[in-house]
Amino acid sequence: LAVGWGSGMDAAWETSPGGCEPVQSIMDCSGRWLSSIPGNLRGNTEELFLDDNTIQVLGNASLLLYPQLWHLSLTRNRLELIEPGAFLSSQGLQELSLTDNLLFTNYSLTAAALSALPALRTLDLAGNQLTENMVSVLVSKLSSLESLSVARNIIMRLDSSIFTNLTQLLELNLEKNYIFEIDNAFEGLQRLQRLNIAYNYLPCLVGFSLTQLRVLNVSNNIIEWFLTLESDDLFELEVLDLSHNRLLFFPVLPRQSKLHSLLLQDNRMSFYQRLPNGTSLANVTVQFLIINGNSSNITTVRLWDELCHSNLSSLRLLDMSQNQVWGLPDDFLAQMPSLTHLKLNQNCLEAFHLSEDDPLAMLTELDLSQNQLVELGVKVGVGDILPNLQLFNLSTNRLQALPPGIFTRTKKITTLDLSRNRVGLCPQPGEAKSPPCVEIRGVETLTHLSLAGCGLQDLGSRPFQGTSLTHLDLSDNHQALSGDLGWLQDLVLTLQVLSLRNTSLSSTAVDFSALNSLVRLDLSGNSLAAFPSSLGSLRLRSLDLRDNCLPALPPDVARVPLGRSLRELYLSRNPYNCCTLGWWDALQQAEGLRVPDGREVTCSHGSRALSPGALPEPVLQSCRWQTANLALLYLVLALPTCLTLLVAFVIVFLMLKEKLLKMVKTRCGVSSPY
Repeated sequence: LAVGWGSGMDAAWETSPGGCEPVQSIMDCSGRWLSSIPGNLRGNTEELFLDDNTIQVLGNASLLLYPQLWHLSLTRNRLELIEPGAFLSSQGLQELSLTDNLLFTNYSLTAAALSALPALRTLDLAGNQLTENMVSVLVSKLSSLESLSVARNIIMRLDSSIFTNLTQLLELNLEKNYIFEIDNAFEGLQRLQRLNIAYNYLPCLVGFSLTQLRVLNVSNNIIEWFLTLESDDLFELEVLDLSHNRLLFFPVLPRQSKLHSLLLQDNRMSFYQRLPNGTSLANVTVQFLIINGNSSNITTVRLWDELCHSNLSSLRLLDMSQNQVWGLPDDFLAQMPSLTHLKLNQNCLEAFHLSEDDPLAMLTELDLSQNQLVELGVKVGVGDILPNLQLFNLSTNRLQALPPGIFTRTKKITTLDLSRNRVGLCPQPGEAKSPPCVEIRGVETLTHLSLAGCGLQDLGSRPFQGTSLTHLDLSDNHQALSGDLGWLQDLVLTLQVLSLRNTSLSSTAVDFSALNSLVRLDLSGNSLAAFPSSLGSLRLRSLDLRDNCLPALPPDVARVPLGRSLRELYLSRNPYNCCTLGWWDALQQAEGLRVPDGREVTCSHGSRALSPGALPEPVLQSCRWQTANLALLYLVLALPTCLTLLVAFVIVFLMLKEKLLKMVKTRCGVSSPY
């Protein structure tokens, strides 16, 4: 095989059909149905990808021709065995991927092969049906490893013997196993920085002491308690993901750490200083009995105060969404002066209070959606509130009003979501006194506003004056629209996206022509019986007309400015007439226009619903008759009748000819010549 190896062989290989794809020193042989490693590849190959093939055995001579190899991938083969001498000629191999194979069958021989790789840095053994004992054997002599993945195996328990010699390990992935117990498994990994144990069955993490760890992902387990070992040591921990567990309390974190992201989404957490019924548990303590071998230790924790022992001054992201939080402890957020993102959505909050001296001066995103908020409290003052806040989500609560001027004091707010609250927009100053409302006027930085499902009734008093909205969502407000869109006059130069979905819009006289900046318009879920003619002059890029009562679109829809600018058009669930589909054919030929729901578009012919792109010949014939020239139709219908009358007249005349002649002669008195 080595004979004749050179540039000529390289050129022949590059052009051979069905061969591997070379890119400089990289060779990609993925998905070629190979049962062994090809022997005719370039001798200077450094990276070799053999994914998605059918290789079962990596023999001793498989890699002899590729001594410069440093990256080998055999993902998704049927690999059962790597012979002990397979890597003897590849001493420089640094990255090896053996994902999704069958290495459990001959793991001891494969371990002997791996032990011959002194430079191996990255090893991926995911998806090989390996137990903890098999993993221990496979990695026992790989002291050079820096990254190891044994995800998606059948590991159940970890102890100190499994990763004993991996002193250089920086990253370890154990996700999607069946791990239910960890017993000092990571204590010897002094350089470990990233640990992923997500999607396992850990019931708790008690005595966490990995000071060198920077990222810990233990999401999607069944953890009820997270307790850090009491210590004044500085933990390097930066990211802690405890989401999708069963945490009952806020985790007991290291007293000193570099934590900047804390993910606690989808747990069962609550704070018990003040329960909904007024009961206080501020001084209640809990004792934990920790048994480690023959020794035991009792740790006492005050449910409420223990969390305050942690230094959270570097925390930037806190996600506590989807929990059972009724209220936050006093000064809880005061511990987080660097916080920029706070997510408290999908909890049980009934009130939330802000003030100008609030420690959340750096906060840019606050999500309080899907709670039970009836009050958003603001302490009176003259300073700014949340001066860096840009995104404020209050959707799906029970708010009816907000403190006056709250948004004029959040100087950088750009996005506000008030959808699914029973709020109204305040009228012009000096007009009749209104019920509790929200004042949007004059918020110059606001660009995105959602008022969907707020029960708005009248928008006739320039509610958006002094704003520069580019995105406005008024969906699901059935009584919001009057006969015209005059209330949008302050947004004609800025508004780009407008949603009027499900607003009971039925009049085609509504004039959209002034909204020259509009690029996306949603009119779905209304009762439009005709296409609004004012849309023709707009240069929209996206238009949604689903769920209306449209029998057809204008025949010239593809030729007007709207048709030339549109790139996305939604049309399904309208009662189109199968005999007036000229507009549909024109849209199909429009360059650059996409109808994403085109397969769902149907037209009606009698009681049948048909696809406009595949009408049966009888339907087409019927439509031709219906659309033919009426004069010609009347002529065709009248001609047989006229002919029938003419023939009948001739027959009657011939039958009565002699009697008629005698009658004429008698009446006229003229004698017949004989």
